[in-house]
Amino acid sequence: MSNSLSDKMGGLDWDSLQLTLDEQGYAHIPKILNSDQCIEIMNTYEVEKYFRSTINMSRYRFGLGEYKYYEAPLPDLIEQLRAGFYPELAKAANRWREQLGRDHSYPTVLSEFLDQCHDQGQYRSTPLILKYEVGGYNCLHQDLYGDVYFPFQVVFALNEKEVNYTGGEFLLVEQRPRAQSRGHVITLEQGAGLIFPTNNRPVAGSRGYYKTILRHGVSTITSGTRYSLGIIFHDAK
Repeated sequence: MSNSLSDKMGGLDWDSLQLTLDEQGYAHIPKILNSDQCIEIMNTYEVEKYFRSTINMSRYRFGLGEYKYYEAPLPDLIEQLRAGFYPELAKAANRWREQLGRDHSYPTVLSEFLDQCHDQGQYRSTPLILKYEVGGYNCLHQDLYGDVYFPFQVVFALNEKEVNYTGGEFLLVEQRPRAQSRGHVITLEQGAGLIFPTNNRPVAGSRGYYKTILRHGVSTITSGTRYSLGIIFHDAK
């Protein structure tokens, strides 16, 4: 049996993942990156040629930590993840679009969707690697970057909680109409991922579907250093 990354993505239980996305708005991806691949991605952090921009979170009051946007063309592993996850997530995106009564549809392959981004002046690549040290955190936010955005993104844990760091849980907060917000605290093992909404999601109600708004962040790191990889499918202005 092949252990290639593309085969692992294709071999995921997508029927179950699609159902989970519809029911709870987010879905865990089992470990598909091995430790060597995680280390390979973390090692890019200090190689300047891979990146187009470095963001100090405290400068913009985004939190405390640092992240770097990869330059296109992306490193191979990251390109495989971005292109490989897109087709199944486009199915979910179009299903959600119909539930919310929107006209726009998403292409079945990433390259065609990126063409739509580029037509709107969104040319800058958005996959990123994030680094937090003791005291670091990420405020609740959304990653939109322009008029064209994809309704899902994926985050992967690159090192091990309770081994390399403590604290630093992934936070997902859902703002429901005329109700208090609902929070989720999510922990991922090294090499595992999470699919979650970029902006909003449909929720079935008594009169059809209504929209809830979601924001995500990271709780405070209490020891060590935390690395994660963010796969965003739309390009930025």
